[in-house]
Amino acid sequence: MRDLLDSLDDRAARAPPTVAIDIKSKPEIEKMRRSCQLAADVLDMIEPHVVPGVTTLELDRLCHEFIVRAGAYPAPLNYKGFPKSICTSINEVVCHGIPGDRALVEGDIVNIDITTILDGYHGDTSEMFCVGEVDPAARKLIDVTRRALWLGIQEVGPNKRIGDIGAAIVEFAQREHGYGVVEAFCGHGIGREFHTAPQVSHVGRRGTGMRMREGMTFTIEPMINEGTPNCEILDDGWTAITRDGRLSAQAEHTVLVTADGVEVLTLRSSARR
Repeated sequence: MRDLLDSLDDRAARAPPTVAIDIKSKPEIEKMRRSCQLAADVLDMIEPHVVPGVTTLELDRLCHEFIVRAGAYPAPLNYKGFPKSICTSINEVVCHGIPGDRALVEGDIVNIDITTILDGYHGDTSEMFCVGEVDPAARKLIDVTRRALWLGIQEVGPNKRIGDIGAAIVEFAQREHGYGVVEAFCGHGIGREFHTAPQVSHVGRRGTGMRMREGMTFTIEPMINEGTPNCEILDDGWTAITRDGRLSAQAEHTVLVTADGVEVLTLRSSARR
């Protein structure tokens, strides 16, 4: 099976693109910047509220109100039936956790995933938060996940291959640290639409995939598991959990391919100074 997948990857790398890629104009890029900066500002706002005793439903309310006050709309709300404005993924939840009555407790780790629509354009980012004191193993998982994201971002640039992004991530997280890199979910193109081409796998092979072009915008959002990379979807149809019940972490940025490299559009305020 691995030989077959390698062969398909090689053919895909040689084949011409079969899907249209949205190349942003300068005005569109500026709109992307504003929406992405708002998404990052939501994370800045919510961080002090991620404490023991708060419910994920309360975090959702605070984020929803902040986004609406900014003249924007929370993209997840009612997207293909998703019932809330943000995703809150706790401990073994890989992604798409639905906010509810679950109160955070000391030692939890939680990913908060924010997507805004401002002036018709999407900004998408997520961050891991520690609830009080957490186990050192959990902190290491979060640190490796963040570093894997940045290694993937460093592979972005005009004429480079999409497959190099996932290769950098899996080489670091799996081969160096022994973690499972989730294959079931991937990064994606983004702009006027929430999810567009290209798909950005976090388990890639160097020298494969389409070539990046100046003006492309997409997310990189690796999900890294302590154990198996395999996931299961709960009965709600959204919440993905690790198959072995071990911890998962995710980090995400929206990026722009520039003439000489990459611009990270969703940097939080401290990094934009």
